[in-house]
Amino acid sequence: MKLTRQTILLRRVRVYARHGVDAQEQLTGAYFYVDMAVDADFSTALRTDDLTGTVSYADLFRCVKEEMAFPSRLVEHAAGRILERVFHDFPSVARIRLTLTKENPPMGADCREAGVEVEAER
Repeated sequence: MKLTRQTILLRRVRVYARHGVDAQEQLTGAYFYVDMAVDADFSTALRTDDLTGTVSYADLFRCVKEEMAFPSRLVEHAAGRILERVFHDFPSVARIRLTLTKENPPMGADCREAGVEVEAER
């Protein structure tokens, strides 16, 4: 068998955080959603059923949760910190596709979410 792509997914992770341009946004906070697709070689885990042969999605979640705990004015900045952290903590990660959205952003519109999507590779 030839593996053509190996991706670890985190979908619709809901995190409460204090990101925002306005002081009130940083004071009251809001809910944010993170979707992440991480390309990494987990061929060993496919064969052995051993966690050391992959990147644990629980560890990826920990990175997201810890980086989201530090307030940023911009979701772009928070997304950049998450990317840097994952690349730093997991040398086997080759590519990350990340979406970070803010629920019901205070912009005077009826909008479920607004945010950013970014893809980065090592």
